[in-house]
Amino acid sequence: MFSVKNISSFIHPEGWKFALISILISTLFLFIWLPVAILGYLITLFIIWFFRDPERTTPSKSDAIYSPADGVICLIDESLPPLESELEPILMKRICVFMNVFNVHVNRSPIEGRVKKIAYTKGSFFNASLDKASEKNERNAVVIQTKENIHIVVVQIAGLIARRILSFIGNGHALSAGERFGLIRFGSRVDVYLPINSKVDCELNQRVVAGESVLASLS
Repeated sequence: MFSVKNISSFIHPEGWKFALISILISTLFLFIWLPVAILGYLITLFIIWFFRDPERTTPSKSDAIYSPADGVICLIDESLPPLESELEPILMKRICVFMNVFNVHVNRSPIEGRVKKIAYTKGSFFNASLDKASEKNERNAVVIQTKENIHIVVVQIAGLIARRILSFIGNGHALSAGERFGLIRFGSRVDVYLPINSKVDCELNQRVVAGESVLASLS
């Protein structure tokens, strides 16, 4: 059933302030220059669409690692965990999801567990699809510890256009698989670091959905 409440819950609260600013500026230009006002209203619609936050149904698979973001798998390799995670420097499998400006940008936990550490690092704003973005760009690393004492690292990476990484959680927070934990504004990437013996269940250039698509399974 159509209602204002349904629309409001479909859009993340972070988006409404940007939409309001855009509407006010567009309305002002109604009295100055109509073409700019029309463009402004179109931009407002894009902002509302960008901040959409649809509900997701996460399957109940205890050993599954779900995608933390909507987008495309841009890299699958092996890498040391980020220094800021303070994990032992041993090789881990890494799966990277690139989000363009048309993807949903609300990030979700890839697995059930407790937040052991959150580490924000200032950096550059290279294109998020580049490999060097993992080390050079502004980023926020979240270390999740499972009940089996397995550590998963999720890194939100700002991209060429992105200028703000938001976190909804704190240290010690108990996360459910598929639970919202953060958001990156306007184009970005999310890397997931897994134990080296994890079984990868995705492939390069595959489109994935946050909280629903399985990236890998724990061995």
